[in-house]
Amino acid sequence: MDNLTHAIRQLQSGALGRTEFFVELDRALATAPGSAVRLLEVLSQEQARLPLSPELYEEVQHHIERTMRARQRAEGDDTFVRTKPVDPAAFSPSPRDDPDDPQSEPERMKAVGDTLNGRFVLEECIGFGGMGTVYKALDLRKLEASDRKPYIAIKVLNVQFRGHPKSLIALQREARKAQTLAHPNIVSVYDFDRDGQVVYLTMEYLSGKSLSQMLRAPNFAGLPLAEAMRIVDGMGKALAYAHERGFVHCDFKPGNVIVTDKNVVKVIDFGIARVFQKAEEEVDVTVFDPGSLGALTPAYASPEMLEHREPDPRDDIYALACITYELLTGRHPYNRMSALQARASGMKPAPPAQIGRAGWRALKCGLALDRATRTPTVARFVKEVTDQDHGKRRLTLAASVGGACVLALAGVAAWRDLGPERGGDASRASPPAQQQSAPAADSTPASTSAPVAASPIPTSDAVATALAAIPCSALLASANGSALRVEGYLAKDANRARLRETLTAIPGVSTVALDVQPVTEPSCGVISTLGPYWVAHRRAGGGASIRLAVPNARPGNVLTEGDALMVDITTAGADSFAAVDYFEADGNVVHLLPNTKARDNRAPARYTATIGGLGNWMIGPPFGNEIVALVTTAAPLFDTLRPETEPGADYLRALEQRLARARNGGGDIAVDFVQISTRARKR
Repeated sequence: MDNLTHAIRQLQSGALGRTEFFVELDRALATAPGSAVRLLEVLSQEQARLPLSPELYEEVQHHIERTMRARQRAEGDDTFVRTKPVDPAAFSPSPRDDPDDPQSEPERMKAVGDTLNGRFVLEECIGFGGMGTVYKALDLRKLEASDRKPYIAIKVLNVQFRGHPKSLIALQREARKAQTLAHPNIVSVYDFDRDGQVVYLTMEYLSGKSLSQMLRAPNFAGLPLAEAMRIVDGMGKALAYAHERGFVHCDFKPGNVIVTDKNVVKVIDFGIARVFQKAEEEVDVTVFDPGSLGALTPAYASPEMLEHREPDPRDDIYALACITYELLTGRHPYNRMSALQARASGMKPAPPAQIGRAGWRALKCGLALDRATRTPTVARFVKEVTDQDHGKRRLTLAASVGGACVLALAGVAAWRDLGPERGGDASRASPPAQQQSAPAADSTPASTSAPVAASPIPTSDAVATALAAIPCSALLASANGSALRVEGYLAKDANRARLRETLTAIPGVSTVALDVQPVTEPSCGVISTLGPYWVAHRRAGGGASIRLAVPNARPGNVLTEGDALMVDITTAGADSFAAVDYFEADGNVVHLLPNTKARDNRAPARYTATIGGLGNWMIGPPFGNEIVALVTTAAPLFDTLRPETEPGADYLRALEQRLARARNGGGDIAVDFVQISTRARKR
C-alpha cells in the first residue's frame, strides 16, 4: 500500500507526469497485497487529502479495478466472480458476463458520461465508499419538468460487491432503512433500482464537502471550538435519531459526513447499519447481516466491531469521538491505528488544547477502548463535550480514576449483603451522628447553645404554624419551660429580630434562641420542597442523617477544589430506599444515588454507608454554598433512573409530586441535609 500511496502523492505533487505515473502505478499494483476494495480505499483517502481532477480520478480507479481483476482471475481468486442471486429470473447474468465462461468479461463499470435507465446522466464522481461509487447525476425527468433542483446523487454498487452473493440484498436493505431515517441531519434516500447488471441507489444531492476532505486538507490543524462543536452536534443528532430507531451506523467516519454549502451537517451511507434491537416481526434481520460484507474502516471501528461482536450504539460513539478529536486537533487520537492496536500498545491520546478538563474528560470517555466504560449514549456524549458550561459543574469524575467513565460509588451496591444482621461491619451500624458543624447560635439572653430535650409547650401548635409560614426555612422548635429553642435552616437575609418578636408574642413563650444555619437564595428551592419532610421526620424522633465523611471534615463543611466529595449517610428505622442528591449553586442537581453503577439503593434499618470515595467525585469550579440531601422512602421514588445531571427545578417539581404520593400512601419519609461551602484552591 505504501508504494501505491507514494505513486499517487508524486502525481499530486507534480513530481510524476501522467505517463510516468501509470508506469509507477502498475509497479505498485504488481506488488500490492489485498483486494481492490482496499486499494480503492487508499485512492479515496488520497483523493480526499489532495484531489485529482475527476477525469483522472475515474481513470485511476478503473485502472486499479481492471488490473486487480486480471490478477485475481489468474490466481484463481473468485472475489470478482458473480454467483447467481436468489431470484435467477430477475438477476441472472447476461451471456457475456457468465461466471462459468472463461472467455466472458464483466460488464464495464459505469463512469462519468454514462446514463442509467435512460434517465440519470452521471456527470461527476463525488465519492467512493466501501460498497459503491457516488456520482452527481442529472435527472432528465426533473429537467424536463423544469425542476429547479434537477440533480441527485447516485450510488453505484462497486463491481467487487456486485459479485458478493448478498450485495444486492445489502443495497436494497440500505435503501429501505435509509428511507425510514427521515431527519434533517441524515441524507434523504429516494429509491433502489438497476440498469442491467448495474445496481444503484438514488438519493439527495448535497453540494458541499466531506469531513474527510476537510480533515485531510494541507496544514489542517483543527477548527475553532465553536465551529467544531457545531459539527459534532449535527453528527450527534443524526446518530441519536438512528439509535432511537434501532440502527447502528457501523461505518461512521469522516467520509460519511458532509458539510453542505449552507453549513448543514449530513450523515450518509447507512450501508452496513445493522439492527441492534432485533424485533421479532423483522424477519429479514435474521436472514441477512450486512456486517458479513466486512466493510469497516479500521481507524474508526471500535474494538468490539473489529472483534465481530454484536453492534451497539457505543460503537458509533467511539467513531464520533475519534472524529471530534480530529476536528479539534487535526490528528487522529490514536494516529490512525486500529482500536485493537491502540489498546495492545497502551496508547493514550493527549488532551486537545481548546477544551478544558471537563470537556476532555467527556471526550476521553467516548474514546474509551472498552465498551463497558464508554459513554453510553450519543446524547450524553454530545451534551458533555459541546456544553461549554460543563466545566462549571461542581461535581465531576476525578481524572485519577484510571480513565473510568462510569460513576462508581463506594459502599452502596452491596448494602443488602453488608448489613449488621447479615454479618457486616457492626461498627458501621452506629446511631445517627450529629452534623459536622453545629449551627451558629443566635439567642436572647435566656437562651443556651447546648442541646436541650424537646418537650411540648402549651402553644406548640401556634409555634409550629408560625414557623411553617416563614419562607425558605425548615425550622423545628423545642421548649424548656418557657424558653423556646428553634433549630434548622433559615434564609440568610431573613429578619431574625422580627421572628423572635413573633414567637415571644405567643402565650407561654418568654425567650427564644435561634440555632439555625443560614441558607443562600439558590438553595431555597431545596429547603422549601424538602423542609416540611425534614421537620416531620425530626418531630417523629429522627434517625436518618447525612454528613461529610471524616477525610473531608473541616470547620464549616468547607471543601476545596480537587477535594473528593464523600458523605456518610445513616438510614431511618425501617428498610427503605435511599436517594442522595447534590444540589449545585447554579441550579443543577447531580444524582449520587441511585445511578447507573449503583441501581440497588435499598438499605436495611439504621444502616450507615459512605457515598463516594477518594478518587471518585471531586470538587471543581465555580464555587459557592450548596446542599447534599438524603431522602429515604418505603418504596422507590421513581420507576426509572433519572439523568445523572438535570436542572434542579425540574427535579424538585417531580420530587415534590412523588413525595406527596408516598406520604398519601402512608409510607415513612425521612429527609436530612448537609450544607457545604466550596472554594478555589490557592495557586
